[in-house]
Parts: sequence; C-alpha cells; structure tokens
Amino acid sequence: MNDIQQSLPWLTSSCSQLNNYINQHRVPQALLIIGNKGLGKLQLAEFYSQLLMCSSPEPNNSFCGKCSSCKLFNAKTHPDYIFIEPEEHGKAIGIDVIRQLTAKLTLKPQFESFRMVVINSADSLNNASANAFLKYLEEPTERTCLVLITDKPSKLPATIRSRCQKLMVTVTDEQLIKTWLNQQGVIENVDVLLKMAQGSPLLAKQLSDDSVMNFRNDCFKLWIKIARSKDSFVPIAEQWNKLDKKQIELLLIWLISWVMDLIKLRYHQQAIEILNSDLISDLQETANKLDLKKLYNYYDFLLLSQQRLDTQLNKQLMFEEILIQWIDLNSR
Repeated sequence: MNDIQQSLPWLTSSCSQLNNYINQHRVPQALLIIGNKGLGKLQLAEFYSQLLMCSSPEPNNSFCGKCSSCKLFNAKTHPDYIFIEPEEHGKAIGIDVIRQLTAKLTLKPQFESFRMVVINSADSLNNASANAFLKYLEEPTERTCLVLITDKPSKLPATIRSRCQKLMVTVTDEQLIKTWLNQQGVIENVDVLLKMAQGSPLLAKQLSDDSVMNFRNDCFKLWIKIARSKDSFVPIAEQWNKLDKKQIELLLIWLISWVMDLIKLRYHQQAIEILNSDLISDLQETANKLDLKKLYNYYDFLLLSQQRLDTQLNKQLMFEEILIQWIDLNSR
C-alpha cells in the first residue's frame, strides 16, 4: 500500500485505476478527475504525477521518493511539473495563463519520463482560456499528460470533457471514513459532520474545527431568530456580506441543508435522514408552521443563489433577498 492509500484510504480504488493506466501502457493524454470537494482529488493528482515522473518506481505501484525526479518534485522545483489554479479563490483562470502554458509545452520535457500539467479547479477556465486550451488538446505535444480537477464538471465545455479520460472519485464505505475521522481526532458529532460535508472526509474534518461549528451555529441562531421575531434583516445581510468567499460558500451549503431538513420534517412529521440532527428541536418547531410548496420554492431559490456565487452577483442584495423570502415564508 502506498502513502496516499495509507493517509487517504478511500482513494484506494482510484489509485488502482491510475496504476492500471500505467501498467497497461495506456496513460491518457488528458485525465479529468471528478468528485465532490473534500475527497483529496488534488492529492490524487499529485500522487499520479510523481508516479509517472519517477525514474525508479517501487514494485508496490508507488514512486521511490529517492530519485532526482522525486527529489525535485518534493522540493516543488521539478521543471516538468506545471501546476495551475486560480490566483484567488473564486477567480477565473485567464487566457494569458493558458497562453503561457501552451508556449512552455512547445518545448520538449527536460526529463525522459512524462511532463505533467495539473489544472486545479479546471471549471474556472473562462470562455477565452477554455477555447485556447481546447486548441492545445486537439494537437497535444509529446510525453505530456494533462490532469484536470473539478467538482463542477458541467461548467467545463463539452468539447473539453469529451477529450478527457474521466476518473470519478467517490466514497462508498462510510465506516472506513468514520474510522479515519476518529484517527484524526474527530470523535464527537461524526454523523452530523459527514452529512454536513455530503460524505467528504476532508471537508468533515475541516468542519469539525470548533470555530467553524460555532460560526455555523451562530448563523443558524440568527436565521431562526429572524423567522420568529421578524427583526430587521438588513444588519444580518450586512454581516453575512462581510464574510469571505469560503465562509459564504459554507453558509449557503448550511442554509440549503437546513431547508432540506425542514422539507423532510414538514413532509414526514418525523426526523427521517435529517442532516442537522443536533438542531432538530428548532427545526421541528419551525417546520410545523411552514407551507410545503413555499418551502420547495425557497429551496430552489437557495440553489440558484449558490450557482450564481461565481458571477458578478451583489452578495448584499443576495442575502437580503434570502432573508426577505425567509421572513415571508414564516408569515403565515
């Protein structure tokens, strides 16, 4: 078992698939790694890259860690390893970055093995950069392997997706993940954290941090309070608008999960597969007062707001609309 399978054991089947490409001498020119956030897709791409560039791979389908190629890779100075991602979270990968990449790829790799190009958050390519990248995909250079990583494959043009071999990263063994989380020191609220993270182990570990959970609980209290007291929503919208991009993403995930639970509770009148079981008392009390059809409409609006996060959306107005609709929903 190699290092990544020991540290991230749910990636064992994905590692086996990558090793099959190598053992069968069928390394794809372009590989698209798809999966939810928090599954270790980047770590998987780095493992694959180092394995393909290693000059003395081990019999256990792992890189040696000792050859000059491995040493350069570990030092982040390998001339044949190119890593691209947005300069800032939520920003696009512009055409200039892709032009610089394609210019580099016209030159031969400096080592005898593969040259690796890893594009993290490949869905961040804008129209111009995606078109420029597509032109390279149509006429790739020798001994170059492209690895694209995304949790939003639908945002990539179909013309790019169709030219890539696809590797789906999923987690099926829940007990394996719970054991891993326990080993990482996550003992309390494991089921709740996994549901909040949609089964993604690394995200669940991130969410287990006390500050993150406190932030989530504070947001929930404000959301419930405004439903009951009908206080002014503007200060809350202003407060949420000042959050950073990752916090806003988390808040929308939580809002959607709370509404999903309200729908389940309103429909079934009992806690069936509730995502936020630690909040069940407040959720149950609120659900009993709500109209199911309007709840579905509110759920759709939250999903639309989440999809618009990467656009030039006025987030202050977005949060105001979210809270206005929430107040209206509770004004029966």
